[in-house]
Amino acid sequence: MKKRSLGNTGLEISLLGFGGFHLIEIPADRAADLLNTYLDHGGNYLETAASYGDGESEKKIGEIVKKRRDEIILASKTGVRDAGGAMEEIDRSLKNLQTDHLDIIFMHGVGDKADLESILAPGGSLEAAKKAKEMGKVKHIGITGHGQPDVLIEALKTGEFEVMMTHFNYFDNFNFPRLEKKLLPLVRERNIGTLCMKPLADGFLWQNVEDAFRYVFSLPIDAVVTGMNSREMLEMDLNLAAEFEPMTAEEKEELFKNAEELGDYICRQCADCSVSRKFGENIKGVFRMEGYYDRQMYDGRPRNPADYALRDRLRFWFGDKKLAEERYQKLEIKAADLLKKAAEFKACKYGLDVKNKLEIVDYKLGESEIMQ
Repeated sequence: MKKRSLGNTGLEISLLGFGGFHLIEIPADRAADLLNTYLDHGGNYLETAASYGDGESEKKIGEIVKKRRDEIILASKTGVRDAGGAMEEIDRSLKNLQTDHLDIIFMHGVGDKADLESILAPGGSLEAAKKAKEMGKVKHIGITGHGQPDVLIEALKTGEFEVMMTHFNYFDNFNFPRLEKKLLPLVRERNIGTLCMKPLADGFLWQNVEDAFRYVFSLPIDAVVTGMNSREMLEMDLNLAAEFEPMTAEEKEELFKNAEELGDYICRQCADCSVSRKFGENIKGVFRMEGYYDRQMYDGRPRNPADYALRDRLRFWFGDKKLAEERYQKLEIKAADLLKKAAEFKACKYGLDVKNKLEIVDYKLGESEIMQ
């Protein structure tokens, strides 16, 4: 399998990484078969977290680690924010994983500025990670985050983290455009190890797996980490990694134009808005807040029960609703204001019904109490 340098860590990581969350869904013997098959095909990155099944994922991976440790870049995560608790969790992870060291320990799921401050403060979990590194229990320190990436950007500017993981995919690229426009350039500039999670947008892109993986493999990242809980899924992902050819700019634009998950509702955040030269930036700003709010998943359209349930489960997955509401109120021009200008708007080149979409945003974030 193709390998890339993991930032400045000195580690060479396989293009496809194995995420351990979904191992809690299957028996230990099936988990062992999948992990061994992955390693046999040249994969070398296994990642889990202390919280996955309260250690169950780590224990299943540990049965493989004890036999094949030298072949593996091994990572786990801690969500504890104080030094004492984080050290206890690191020690428990080492025991569960049957090893004397982790290649990477992640400060997991850093959600906002207050969360980051608690990690960085004296007596915070970063203090434990540094001590564990001095003791040889940990080789490198990383950080993970979800949703709007401002806190990750702030964290990486501190110089404290060698590896960063967050979600990249062609759907959330338009809900959280700073992921690719601001965060990726920063990690590349500083040579920070960069890992992609959620290439299928938490399963939302399940009908377009090949394009979804090819898209993220084509980004300037070091590896794509995904959960695999069946032989069929593992073999598909291994094949996609083995056969990967980078997307051209023309192929990306074709994907953005035709992907059914984007359809005629998701704002593509075009550099030059085709709807209005005067109000284009305002339109994009309003729709960007909708992306933060619920990933633009509620669009007022009837759907079958399975599709509705998936969208309803994922729309607030990253917990950025309050952030969206606060930032929306600070916008100088909101959806209600733009609706008064809608008669002047031109057609969106992606077919969005901008007036209808503004009405929905006003319902989500404005003063409208019912959807018009």
